[in-house]
Amino acid sequence: MPIPLRVARFNRRVTNPVLGSISDRVWPLATLHHVGRSSGRRYRTPVFAFTTARGVVVALTYGTQVQWLRNLEADDEARMVRRGRVLALSHPVRLHGDEGARLVPTVVRVGLRVMRVDDFVEVSAVPVRP
Repeated sequence: MPIPLRVARFNRRVTNPVLGSISDRVWPLATLHHVGRSSGRRYRTPVFAFTTARGVVVALTYGTQVQWLRNLEADDEARMVRRGRVLALSHPVRLHGDEGARLVPTVVRVGLRVMRVDDFVEVSAVPVRP
């Protein structure tokens, strides 16, 4: 079971602004920049991102209905700042169970299993030239 909604609300108001101040630079954090599919508003969401052969994988710790994923799937385009580098993201693919879990480091995989997180999204990621 993903993180409860009341925890998600707290994190959105309290934890995310704090993490957002360091997520551009501190591994395994990254800042996802996406545009609201209805509002057109720009959002910044701190996430835990791990390198894959295709690009980057993110564990869906809040479940599969998170707004940032829905925005990415609707637009098929976003940016991520990771370790100070800007990446262009596209082609999100949802993964479930071992298919996604095998893409994250073992220590993270163990923690996600304890939290019963079983869904992931992998995206193509290419560096953006300055």
